Parts: sequence; structure tokens; C-alpha cells
Amino acid sequence: MTDQTILLILACCTTAHFVMTCALAVYARHRVQYLALTWILGIFTALMGICLPFSDHINGNPGILHPLMLLTLTSICFLQSLYPISIPLPAYLQWGRMWKYASPAICLYTVYGIAMLLGLKPLHLNSFSDLAENWYSIDIWLRLTALGLGVYYVQNILRLPSRIAHSTELPTYLKGYCSALGISVLFYLYTAISYNPIYIVIYLIGFSLLNLYLCFRTFETMAMELPKPVIAKVKEPKPEALEQAENEDYNEANRQRFQRIEYWMQTHREEWTKSTFNRDALCEQVGINRHLVLQCVRSQGYNSTHDYLNTYRFEELKRLIQRGKVKSATEAVDAGFGTPKTARSVFMNLSGQPLDEYLALYKETSATNNTKTSE
Repeated sequence: MTDQTILLILACCTTAHFVMTCALAVYARHRVQYLALTWILGIFTALMGICLPFSDHINGNPGILHPLMLLTLTSICFLQSLYPISIPLPAYLQWGRMWKYASPAICLYTVYGIAMLLGLKPLHLNSFSDLAENWYSIDIWLRLTALGLGVYYVQNILRLPSRIAHSTELPTYLKGYCSALGISVLFYLYTAISYNPIYIVIYLIGFSLLNLYLCFRTFETMAMELPKPVIAKVKEPKPEALEQAENEDYNEANRQRFQRIEYWMQTHREEWTKSTFNRDALCEQVGINRHLVLQCVRSQGYNSTHDYLNTYRFEELKRLIQRGKVKSATEAVDAGFGTPKTARSVFMNLSGQPLDEYLALYKETSATNNTKTSE
């Protein structure tokens, strides 16, 4: 692999981390639980940026158990093991805990730095037999200490999935992320022991893709919390207004079509509360083809026609629950949902609250009201 290729890959990984850091920094201003992730990605960005001028050294042959590889191992694994289990709180609120966890690595870096200032020169080890021949060297013992500390942080990462499985406060996708993270650090551990420039590049790409996945899932969580379009009462649009808009104004034409769909939805509840009612049925009823229906609902903030229909069914389900006509998830089909599973999924996405929890809340309220009435 050429030096130019390595430089290009490293530059792309650095840029990706820089963009992720900037985007999350804006998000973290409003959600403090993402501040730790922002700092960690920022540190990775800085480390990669520092490595850019020295990218040509990646193609070298530093031998086995190189100190720089081992110290980098402890740094990367320490930072990656912090998120997601240590915090959604920022580090300055857990300074004692963070200092205790980082103190072995800080002590090791300090000792290694002092030893280098005093004239310690790292040995070049080509094989493990060289390691055995120089076992008495301080450099060897420092390397083995760094390796042991790296293994300690690696095993903490490998334990992340099982810890997350017992935490209901963390999103479930983090379990898969942490499993992949564990595989990646094991791969880097092998590369740190027996250096290979191709493996380093593979690790950089995999490392960046993992962080991109985590960043995108974080943004997905943010997107789910954005306000949904509001259903408002409309009047039946005039056909001539739509015809005029189609000839003069593309956006106005979409608005007129959407108003036409809205009016039909608001005056034909008995139709779309059937689970068999779908996108094609809607197109047939309003007399607009599938392409134009999708185009106009997207112009008003909905992802798809299916998403639009589910918004109405979600509101209908809430209304039925509040009136006591739906008392369990299995009765959600009365609002037009095909299965209780679909109802639960849509309800969670649109309200951020589990359907069963919402049902239990109204059951409790109804029971309380009945008690007061009887008294």
C-alpha cells in the first residue's frame, strides 16, 4: 500500500470524525448526555490530525510490541470504554470516577515520558525471541505493563454488551454497536502486538465506520423527538383552485392536493379505520395517483403515505383510549392498525411513550374516577 493511499484514508477518517464532532457539539448544547460522546470524538479527531504529517511512517517496520502502538491501544480502549456505560453525564460531574479509571494510564504515560527524558531508547524487537533475550530491560517491562493495561481496558469493552442488556435506560442498538466495538479492539490488540500496515488501515476504516454508525443512530434519536406535523381541520378545496395552482405554482399545487386529501381523511373516518385501507385505497378515493400523493404528503413533512395514514390512526387510537373504547393493545385494530405490534411501534415513534404504559395510565385514571363516583 502506497504512502499516498494511506494519507488519503487517514485524511478521510479525520474529516469524518471532525464533521461528527461539530454536529454532535451543536446537539450536545441542548442534550447534555451527548457531551461526553462529543468530547471523545473530538479527541479522536485531534489524534488523527496529529498523525497526518507522519502517515508515511505507517508503512515502516517498527517490529513487535512497539511502545507507540501499545500506548495508543490504552488510549483508544480507555476512551471507547467510557461511552456508553460510564455516562450520559459529562465528565466534569464525575471527575472522581473518571480520574480513578484513567489514573493507571496516566501513571504509565508519565513514567514512560520520564524514562524517555532520562535517555531510555526503545528496543527494536523483530520476534518474540528478542523479547526473551531482553527481558531484563526497563523498556520491555514498560511495554508489557502497557499491554496488560490495554488488555484491562479491552476486557471492559467486551463486557459492555452484557452491561447494556441489564440497563433499560440505554437504547438497544448500543448492544450491537458494543459487540462490534469489542471485535475491532481485539483486532487492534493483535495489530499492536504484531505490526502490519494493512491491518492498521483496515482498523482505521472499521473504527470510523463504527463511530459513524453511532453518530447516525444518535441523530436518528434526535429526529424521532422532532415535532410531527399537526392535523388541522380543513375545508373542501375547490377544483378550479387546484387546476390553477398546477399551472402556476408547484408548491401551491402540492398544498391544494394535500388539502384535498386532508378533507377526505377528516370526513371518512369509517374508511381508514379499517386495517385493509392502504395507500392504493387512498389514491383511489381522492383520485390522485400514487406519485402525486407521496409528493404532496412529503411537502407537508411526512416521510411517506404510510406514515401519513399512521398519524391519523395514532390520533384515533388516543381518542378511543381516552374515551374508554380501547383498553388493550389487541383492540388497537379498531383504529385501523393491522396488528398490535404495529400499533405499539407507531405509538412509540409518534409519542415517545409505550402504548401499554399509556393504556395503563388511562386505566388507572378511570379506576380512580369510578372510585370517587361511588363514594
